[in-house]
Amino acid sequence: MKLSEKFLELSAVGSEWILWILVGLSVVSVAVMIERLIFYSGVQGRDSALVRALHAALADRDLAKAQELLRGANGPGARIAAQMLETSQRGTGSMAAIMAALRPGEKLRLERNLNFLGTVGSNSPFIGLLGTVLGIIETFRAIERSGVMGSAEYSNAVMAGIYEALVATAVGLIVAIPAVIAFNFFQRRVKALLGEADALTNMVLSLSGSGDDTKRAH
Repeated sequence: MKLSEKFLELSAVGSEWILWILVGLSVVSVAVMIERLIFYSGVQGRDSALVRALHAALADRDLAKAQELLRGANGPGARIAAQMLETSQRGTGSMAAIMAALRPGEKLRLERNLNFLGTVGSNSPFIGLLGTVLGIIETFRAIERSGVMGSAEYSNAVMAGIYEALVATAVGLIVAIPAVIAFNFFQRRVKALLGEADALTNMVLSLSGSGDDTKRAH
């Protein structure tokens, strides 16, 4: 048996299962979008809100107050800064190492599930196109088996089959477009949050370094 005939047998299942895959991907994508929106709303602006109070505490060398400000904070910068202050007695070199070590983990925390949205956005149109191709193949096979080629019935059957098959491509685009928009929107959120985190952690490191310089001068 020819390899092409094997593939024709596979195409006989039609495009219905492709539509179910796209529906499943759409449901999971929406769930990811909602979860990320809630998560980002919970951390948005938290690091920026801490900058002034934390600056004042560190400028006064009030480590206890600074640690209290950071205790329980869920912003990425605050989480890193809290660990930095835990090692402040070891000097700024240790704090800088902690900052460099923890930042990638916080970045991954912010980007959680975004790769899924990017994958859905880039591949759903191709999945839909596969459904369309399978649907068209099955349409022509059905027409061939019925023996109505060249008649008006043939034209109507072809049009109806192609119409139904194109639904898969349309659904693929419907799934992909919101996923791509959400992916790009959330990536901008991640960059903004990491910028706030870097501002906070660099301030902590800078003020702690100033304190070390003062101690050395004495």
